[in-house]
Amino acid sequence: MNKAKAILLVADGLGDRPIKSLGDKTPLEAANKPNLDKLAKEGECGLMDPIAPGVRAGSDTSHLAILGYDPYKYYTGRGPFEAAGIGMDVKKGDVAFRCNFSTVDENMVVLDRRAGRITSGTDQLAAAVNGLDLDGIKAIFKESVAHRGALILRGPNLSAEITDTDPHHEGEKVLTCEPLDPNNESAVRTAKAVNEFVRRSYEILKDHPVNKERIAQGLKPANIILPRGAGLGPSIEPFESEYGLKAACVAETGLINGVARYVGMDITEVPGATGGPDSNVLNMGKAVIERLATHDFVLCNVKGADVGGHDDSPQVKLEMIAKLDEMVGYIMSHLPENTYVVLTADHSTPCAVKDHSGDPVPIVFWGEGVRVDKCEHYDERSVTAGGLGRIRGIDVMKILTQLMGVQEKFGA
Repeated sequence: MNKAKAILLVADGLGDRPIKSLGDKTPLEAANKPNLDKLAKEGECGLMDPIAPGVRAGSDTSHLAILGYDPYKYYTGRGPFEAAGIGMDVKKGDVAFRCNFSTVDENMVVLDRRAGRITSGTDQLAAAVNGLDLDGIKAIFKESVAHRGALILRGPNLSAEITDTDPHHEGEKVLTCEPLDPNNESAVRTAKAVNEFVRRSYEILKDHPVNKERIAQGLKPANIILPRGAGLGPSIEPFESEYGLKAACVAETGLINGVARYVGMDITEVPGATGGPDSNVLNMGKAVIERLATHDFVLCNVKGADVGGHDDSPQVKLEMIAKLDEMVGYIMSHLPENTYVVLTADHSTPCAVKDHSGDPVPIVFWGEGVRVDKCEHYDERSVTAGGLGRIRGIDVMKILTQLMGVQEKFGA
């Protein structure tokens, strides 16, 4: 028999709560999803707490856990994963940030946190600030999609124990970055560097040709960069070293690609994969099958259901479940022999909450040797009849690798 392979499908924010407009059903319960239900009927089902019962997981922390990396040990902040996700080389000891190109007035009041949702010219703006020397600390900056970017501070004795500069609301002044502990010299030094970067970004960008052209067109200038979400570059054991599996990632967002890149997975660019409700999810399914030809393990994250939850749109969730079902149908009809499939979510994003919640999510393991249970449908309540019971994200790779026959025995 060929060496076992595996696909881990993560539907971002898929879990929900009963919705009155859907007859007190969740979107998963209300949806027509024959392929997801087929997985449930032929697999072993249960509930999963991505971190622990009741903990509201972020997408970054939950993916770390689901991949077998304890987030309480390895998570140092979102910044390093955002930076890695756009191809930046985050080294151990670096402090990394997610950033926005924003619009401020001469008094440093934020007029638009997203600079009019700028879509062009950010590469030129990024080049103008990249490489700044901040009193011996190097600022490495790169643009991402639209108004987003990432900043790495590189130098000795840095700390991520600092506050944000982004006030998170228009009409408020840019915040001064402060050390969480004024007696922490590394944090004091890092905060000073952040404030210097923000100040110089405004000085450099306010009269940049890209912004002069935007103003001439009646658009808001991207005249400042606001870092937030500081994180110290973590040291993480590569996925292949941990499990002996060559891995690839098929995802739409920089954050998930960043987590995957950090653990040594190969990243995949998929045409039409936007991360929104308009995403070409079927193309993602095709990319998963292509990656399986050269890899042992493929992580796939589909974002759209999370968008529906944040926007309080059950209809968007239903549409994304239909797309997910089509993708799963394609994958299952093109699956190589001796391949395991795990389907779950990284967290619940209930429409009523419009944010991540601590509700558990459904999970199913499908493949050779799985103890098929009596579960008939893939949804939050039906899977409670499954044989898995209630597990945590950190358990997923243990269960999967023992099914694949690649796990070392614990003890004699």
